[in-house]
Amino acid sequence: MNDAAYAQVLTDANEQFLDALGLSADYRDRTGGALYTVEITLKFLHEVNANDTVTAESRVASHDSKRLRVHSTLKVGKTPVATGDSLYLHVDTDSGKVSPFPDDRLAVLARVQDPHDEASAPS
Repeated sequence: MNDAAYAQVLTDANEQFLDALGLSADYRDRTGGALYTVEITLKFLHEVNANDTVTAESRVASHDSKRLRVHSTLKVGKTPVATGDSLYLHVDTDSGKVSPFPDDRLAVLARVQDPHDEASAPS
């Protein structure tokens, strides 16, 4: 895979993860709230060949009332091939401004956040 392909796999994995958190396209259609990507850090760890199957493990690394940071590890088998850290802002699409998550989504994020990463919350 080239570097753009790693980024696409990471983005696709995060979209599935956000869907599991109730923060995907359906959420946007229903509430007018959306997550905008503001930063992605991608680290390449190992080459991926055309015949390899890449899987992803994603977790909530940190969040606050308006931000969400997701950490993902891309793997081939048990071998990590890349890691990605993605920072999202919650945006009210009607106003185009950053806005707080609704209380129900904050509760979900608090429930699933990795407690070991709390010290590295966005500032």
